[in-house]
Amino acid sequence: MGIDELYPPDRLIAAQRATAAAGLDALLLTPGSDLRYLTGYDAHAGERLTCLVLPAEGEPTLVVPRLERPAAEASPAPATGVRIVDHVDGSDPYPLVVAALDGPVAAVGLADRMWAEQVLGLRAALPDAAQRLAGEVLRELRIRKSPAEVAALAEAGAAIDEVHLRMGEWLRPGRTEAEVATDIAAAIRAAGHVTVDFVIVAAGPNGASPHHGTSDRPIGVGEPVVVDIGGTMASGYRSDCTRTYLAGGSAPADFLDYYAVLCDAQRAAVEAVRPGITAAAADAAARAPIAAAGYGSAFLHRTGHGIGLDGHEEPYLVAGNDRPLEAGMAFSIEPGIYLAGRHGARIEDIVVCTTDGVQRLNTTPTELIAL
Repeated sequence: MGIDELYPPDRLIAAQRATAAAGLDALLLTPGSDLRYLTGYDAHAGERLTCLVLPAEGEPTLVVPRLERPAAEASPAPATGVRIVDHVDGSDPYPLVVAALDGPVAAVGLADRMWAEQVLGLRAALPDAAQRLAGEVLRELRIRKSPAEVAALAEAGAAIDEVHLRMGEWLRPGRTEAEVATDIAAAIRAAGHVTVDFVIVAAGPNGASPHHGTSDRPIGVGEPVVVDIGGTMASGYRSDCTRTYLAGGSAPADFLDYYAVLCDAQRAAVEAVRPGITAAAADAAARAPIAAAGYGSAFLHRTGHGIGLDGHEEPYLVAGNDRPLEAGMAFSIEPGIYLAGRHGARIEDIVVCTTDGVQRLNTTPTELIAL
């Protein structure tokens, strides 16, 4: 899997066509996943302006700080056909954006997560241009992954699976959640990730908080422990996988009962994935068994989120989202049950909708893992 496969030049052409079709004259993209998706450049986000100027027609230009020009030139961006221009410290970079547009514009699409100071800087430089979100254009291009992107996500999934398979080395009663998390973070990097995006180690009552993080609380004997971990690979594509462990001893009887329900629900949702089923229906497939067992109110969040260059992106598997799933869409399936003040559990796999069903990118067992 080469970089040219992950970041092909024809993406820029497709984005230009989609920009024109959306009634926009250009996209203006500062550092983030949209910029990387189109050019392969993992740009540094800072107070110095970096901006891809992508007109609906004409030559794409990447405006960069002079001190970051070597990094831009070493990235895949030049091979995509992007022209690079730079600005020195103390100069105003916004006229370079205006010049790259090569004419008046009526509407531009800005990166969805652009810093406010840059939004306002572009408004001042282009006072007659309406500002809309570039996500209106790029969401549809990014939502279906290419075979190279699926391969990159599979590589990330295999890497995070390696970490889960080693959990017995670190997770044991008496150690704090934070101590276990430190070991996990090192293992995430050792498995091939270039950054650690998050490490949740939530034992006992902390497991009832889906986004707990970690604490200095020691793990108790027989406590369920939710471990949700993920990172970013050199490709830019991400991992995200949750397993629930038992830290020695015997689990509470009610926990074992609802964990069996959760396991069935997660499996049912994975098996429901296929082209044509709606995102809401996939969510319902996970929710129905949990509700039938009396734990519906304890399933606190959506069933899944898309993943790629962002940890959370389209599509979202949630009630009310009637968008049909399509081949190439990649997302999590992660139902959970959370009993406040007691314990909780979550099972999460990244899956890809295929032409005739589903492919799991995390392949470790989903049953309760006793350590």
